[in-house]
Amino acid sequence: MTLLARARRGVARVVPCLLSAGFGLACAQTPAPGPHRPPIEVPDTLKQRLQACFACHGPEGRATPDGFFPRIAGKPAGYLYDQLQNFRGGRRANATMSYLVDLMSDAYLHEIADWFAALDLPYPPPQPGAAPAELALGERLVRRGDAARAIPACVQCHGEAMTGVQPSVPGLVGLPRGYLVEQFGAWRNGQRKALAPDCMAQVASALSTAEVAAAATWLAAQPVSAGPAPAASLARPLPLECGSVPR
Repeated sequence: MTLLARARRGVARVVPCLLSAGFGLACAQTPAPGPHRPPIEVPDTLKQRLQACFACHGPEGRATPDGFFPRIAGKPAGYLYDQLQNFRGGRRANATMSYLVDLMSDAYLHEIADWFAALDLPYPPPQPGAAPAELALGERLVRRGDAARAIPACVQCHGEAMTGVQPSVPGLVGLPRGYLVEQFGAWRNGQRKALAPDCMAQVASALSTAEVAAAATWLAAQPVSAGPAPAASLARPLPLECGSVPR
């Protein structure tokens, strides 16, 4: 074999390995087939195809409190589907997510959303709280809002237990503080959008930086019991018009 042929053979082996590493897969576990190495049998299941999702969102979509990646396990299927569409349609800005879903059909996005929504997995422990004054401000905004400024309480849309509401409202407990702060910032600067009227953009714009931090800190400090399912419906109408939530 010539030196050029050997070099080409080496590149052919390294490139797939680098691509796989980008999705958190171990190259050493997938050796090239040979006379003494039969091809590895990979099950053709949806869970196997979603391994790329686990690299960022944690095992089976149950993210840890570290980093800026949200938990997607157990979220309402309608919400997950809407977000996949938002990434594909450019209403949410994340290059990795947009690349992954760019060529996926609506039917496949529904399959992915339904799979993650059906999971019932343990939540991570709550993140340590902050100063009592900040926690008190955060709890007040989450539970009561600010009527004088027409800011609704979080519980009016996300449910009294803050675990979300079927079919399209996500839960807020069990999420990292950094992720919550980041999403409020994305709504405020237009990097994250929803179908008009965009109620969350309206709320985020009305809150100060300190109020956003307080609400996120309080939410991240709340313990989550095992198996909290999204509420079946809201006990009251939404306080704001939201294009992403069916009437």
